[in-house]
Amino acid sequence: MCFKNHETMAVAMISISLTQDYCSFKWGLPNGFLRKQILTETSTTAKLKFSCPPTLEASFKKTAIYVLSPNKSSPSVMMPELLDGWNDEYGGVIINPESLPMSANAFASAVQASLFNWKMKGKKGVWLKILKEQADLVPIAIQEGFNFHHAQPGYVMLTYWIPSGPCMLPDSPSHHIGIGAFVINDKREVLVVKEKCPCSCSGVWKLPTGYINKSEDIFSGAIREVKEETGIETTFLKMVAFRHAHKVAFEQSDLLFVCMLKPLSSEIIIDEKEIQSAKWMALDEFIEQPYYEDDHLSNKIIDICIAAHEDNYSGFTGHQLNSKLDGRLSYLYCNHVN
Repeated sequence: MCFKNHETMAVAMISISLTQDYCSFKWGLPNGFLRKQILTETSTTAKLKFSCPPTLEASFKKTAIYVLSPNKSSPSVMMPELLDGWNDEYGGVIINPESLPMSANAFASAVQASLFNWKMKGKKGVWLKILKEQADLVPIAIQEGFNFHHAQPGYVMLTYWIPSGPCMLPDSPSHHIGIGAFVINDKREVLVVKEKCPCSCSGVWKLPTGYINKSEDIFSGAIREVKEETGIETTFLKMVAFRHAHKVAFEQSDLLFVCMLKPLSSEIIIDEKEIQSAKWMALDEFIEQPYYEDDHLSNKIIDICIAAHEDNYSGFTGHQLNSKLDGRLSYLYCNHVN
């Protein structure tokens, strides 16, 4: 058996006794060491191949893994610990980030021993979350073969694909989710804003838009964005359309859901950090802006919004339903069904 260690370790002589039903490891220990069994597992018959001489191949049902535990009169030395974690439902392993060794040498040894163990068990994908305060461990994990998957405030996620062949783990999050709000009152006036930005729509009166927050429903995000930008209270009526674009911010794809909202108030109070101005604008004046005459996509969206307002287009309403897949309530957006 071969381990790559970053610390000085005592070498135990190993003799292996094989029978048809089991494989037992017998350790010839140097003076001063005690044998301690830390893991016994029953598994299906598997091929055991060691990556360095001597090469052994055996079929077995039970394995016993031992660490060397020194007695009080000997130096403190032991075999590498395995990383703590749990199995996922796809044949992989999720490592517990709270249990990672803080020592670089101990972490490297634990990663090597654990990967060897998981390969023997036929595991597939390994998920390793390294917290911000553990950032020194990231280069070590990369050196041991892990790859970056995604990052969020407070952690970075890395992955390791054990089987040969293409990695089957899902890609990192690839889409931004945005909303556009069409708010029209009884006077056929549309709530419009001017953004504080140097983009192509600068100076154009446009619909309030923004990104939804993490764990926020689409309709809730639309109501919140309108309130934050203009101070107008609204309620959700229907989703009228959505646009799918690619290679937008940070080369990610972008989904923009256009929602029709009913105003519950009329006094505008803008967010001066984000919005240059906001007002109620006559619908005809809004659609006659030169910007929209040349923008076929925006023009089509506004046409659909007007049709929905005039009850010539049904759109999608939200229905909260429970899913047996995950046991959670979620919103299904669909046409009304009698």
